[in-house]
Amino acid sequence: MTKVLVTGASGQLGRGVIAHLLKDGKLAAADIVAASRNPDKLADIAAQGIETRAADFNDPAGLETAFAGIDRILLISTDELAAPGKRLEQHKAAVAAAVKAGVKHIVYTSMPNPDKSLISFAPDHLGTEEAIKASGLRYTILRNSWYTENHFMGLPHALQAGVWYTSQAGGRLPNICRDDCAAAAAAALASPPAESVVMTLTGSESLTAEQIAEIVSTLTGKPLAVVQVSDEQLAGGVRAAGMPEFVVQLVVSADANIREGNFDLVTDDFERLTGRKPQSVAAFFAAHKAALG
Repeated sequence: MTKVLVTGASGQLGRGVIAHLLKDGKLAAADIVAASRNPDKLADIAAQGIETRAADFNDPAGLETAFAGIDRILLISTDELAAPGKRLEQHKAAVAAAVKAGVKHIVYTSMPNPDKSLISFAPDHLGTEEAIKASGLRYTILRNSWYTENHFMGLPHALQAGVWYTSQAGGRLPNICRDDCAAAAAAALASPPAESVVMTLTGSESLTAEQIAEIVSTLTGKPLAVVQVSDEQLAGGVRAAGMPEFVVQLVVSADANIREGNFDLVTDDFERLTGRKPQSVAAFFAAHKAALG
């Protein structure tokens, strides 16, 4: 019997992976372990017959205990973004614990082109990939493109104002929704490729901000003009909204990364893993129209 473990199981992606493992009949509940820093948040998952364990990425010894008896783990990148270098430290501890615990295969959620990405947290992903490759374990690295859901951070407000300020300057983005990434991760965890591999999960089309704005405007019936600004102007606007500095840097660096074309990559890796096409941006927004306000 193969035992798999999902870290960050109380988060949206982790819950989605477990749901796909069960819904798609990939694994039985008895074959799955859900891990979280706070297992109390996993009560509903435990009620489905799934074992739950504590896994604190700041506790290397505890991680080794959490990974004991596990064949494959899904290492979902942590949300530690405020302190530079902290997330990479956590991930390296998890990889080391997996080796000590005798884990055979790691599936990791990374990002496209981490070696040249301008996004503030790209070094975390690059360093984690390097640690995994150096570990000697088999691996499936899933480089998830920018979630379609990330647009909800700014689009509702932009629709209210009728203006979307961005510094993307015509750069293209092949959005993929979180649930599709969860489906792909579940497939990779249940039946990983025979060899170690790096796969990039994207949508089937790469769109500019103007094209996305047109989709949203048509769907909601509200005008939405895209106004290109400088990085400095964008940073000022995010600061004025009261966001902490690490969020300011994240937003500005994400737009710069799109502008430089480092996200502009469309692959069929999602379809290869799941056997179906990813949800389009238009279909996603239509299904989540209420969230746009």
